[in-house]
Amino acid sequence: MSPPPYPMETDRLTIRPFTVDDLDALHGIQSKREVTTYLYWDPRSRDEVVEVLASRTDRPFEEVYRKGLALAVVVRDTNTLIGDVSLTVLSREHAQGEIGFVLDPDQQGRGYGREAATVLLRLGFEDLELHRLIGRCDPRNVPSWRLLERLGMRREAHFRESEIFRGEWGDEYVYALLATEWRSAPG
Repeated sequence: MSPPPYPMETDRLTIRPFTVDDLDALHGIQSKREVTTYLYWDPRSRDEVVEVLASRTDRPFEEVYRKGLALAVVVRDTNTLIGDVSLTVLSREHAQGEIGFVLDPDQQGRGYGREAATVLLRLGFEDLELHRLIGRCDPRNVPSWRLLERLGMRREAHFRESEIFRGEWGDEYVYALLATEWRSAPG
């Protein structure tokens, strides 16, 4: 399997592998409390972001099947890193995957999340030939589940108190989209 042609571009964004030069911008995002509110990690120190970045750079595309793929989201006009998107193959046998996204709160509400996540859907359905992609989020994370809905994904589950999250029982929404739905969607 060959990697997609990097960088992948939309009207306003460049989606590309991370580089060591992304350290300052990535730290600027991952050190914010409001970014980590609904994530499984707390705001990260610079040293922690160094480790995260090391795990994301120079990863062969084939690792999408074992460790997932994390790509940088960059605004083309300003060359500003504003977040990342991820794609993980959950099952090769059943052609299932999961997408995720983290955007700087200062950049939200501009449609960047939808643009970047659409690239992941195309990558999953067209390049990896997956049958089904899911997205998961905390129900309190309204911008996340609204984005999943704008992508055409449907809410398939609301797991009540399904895990301990930050010391208390937390709920989870699961959204999904099938390849057939992706191919038949307008636009």
